[in-house]
Amino acid sequence: MKRVLIVVVLVIGAATLGLWRSHGGVRAGLSKAVGISSEDSQGEARDETRKSFELQPGARLDVQGINGKVEIQTSDTKTAEVYVLRTAKDSESLSRREVVIEQTATGLLVRGKEARHVGVWEHLFGSNPNEQVTIKAPRQIALSLKGINGHVTSGDIDGTIEAKGINGRVELGQASESAEIGGINGSVVVGLKQLGERGARLSGINGGIELRLGNGLNADLTARGMNGKVRSDIPEITVDEGDHGSRYSARIGTGGAPITLSGINGNVRLTRGESAATSSAASENKPAAATEKTEKSATDAKGAKNSGR
Repeated sequence: MKRVLIVVVLVIGAATLGLWRSHGGVRAGLSKAVGISSEDSQGEARDETRKSFELQPGARLDVQGINGKVEIQTSDTKTAEVYVLRTAKDSESLSRREVVIEQTATGLLVRGKEARHVGVWEHLFGSNPNEQVTIKAPRQIALSLKGINGHVTSGDIDGTIEAKGINGRVELGQASESAEIGGINGSVVVGLKQLGERGARLSGINGGIELRLGNGLNADLTARGMNGKVRSDIPEITVDEGDHGSRYSARIGTGGAPITLSGINGNVRLTRGESAATSSAASENKPAAATEKTEKSATDAKGAKNSGR
């Protein structure tokens, strides 16, 4: 009887040891797979990824499912440079998700997703990592942004812009073909340089909207289902208000491409837009001018002081 008990205890012990080793091996494999690069003295884990791709004019750039800020910088280039920074309170939290960066038949895909199965306890009391994505991309692309939990910005796009399911402020540079923006929990700023037959459609937005209209834009704007007002800061554009105050219309230039707004919980402003590049240059030149003025004032003051002597 004693021998039987000893054998049972040994079998249970061996099984327990095997499970413990197996579990430890899985965790180590996951850590290696997500590419954890460092962990600081406070226990915060960080992971950085940099990749570059060649993109043809008109290629599609898809950014999906990111838990954090997304910034798209555009210029006259053929190369897309992707930088992803992920941070979490510890390596266990960091391993819950990953950001996949891959070239596709139509362009480039940057997508956040779950990296491993999460149990009930970890699902309830754990935390996801924060993901910050910065992409330097060609201006001649079709840009698609979906399912992003954070602030989104982009430069000017010589193509179409699509932004849907975003929980945060959205600031987009000028679009040159079409724009489709919807399901936004935050304010929206978008530039419209030129529009094709599809025009621009904005719907389901919980926040104010600023439409920055290019000088040569010809379009017809209609708005319905508004919990707010539409007003123009451009002298030559007049906004007509419907009888009940929830419908608005305006002719931009000679009219043409449709700009449709619906389900907007906020006010809409029409402003005269300038490109993101022009705005950036202006902001960079402003401090320089201020510095020159300050230096000149200091020189004049020094001269006055010396003459007084």
